[in-house]
Amino acid sequence: EPEVTIVSGLKDMVVSEGDDVTFRCQVSHENARDVEWKLQDVALQNNEMNEISVEKGKIHTLTLRKVTEQDIGTITFRVGPHTSTA
Repeated sequence: EPEVTIVSGLKDMVVSEGDDVTFRCQVSHENARDVEWKLQDVALQNNEMNEISVEKGKIHTLTLRKVTEQDIGTITFRVGPHTSTA
């Protein structure tokens, strides 16, 4: 199985409190396994506040809904040994 790498990494975002923000990371192969999103080293799950999805098989997205000051920090996307942060 070919190693999945990050083709296009995360970009820093600045948003107002109460807004939604979406982060995107493109990987080299579809159906990537061992994918993880983190905020400040805390793993994120898909729930009402965090929407985690995959577009076109290779573009992994994380949407944080109605962000607050507590959401300030580093977002990390990891696939296998590769990471991207914003």
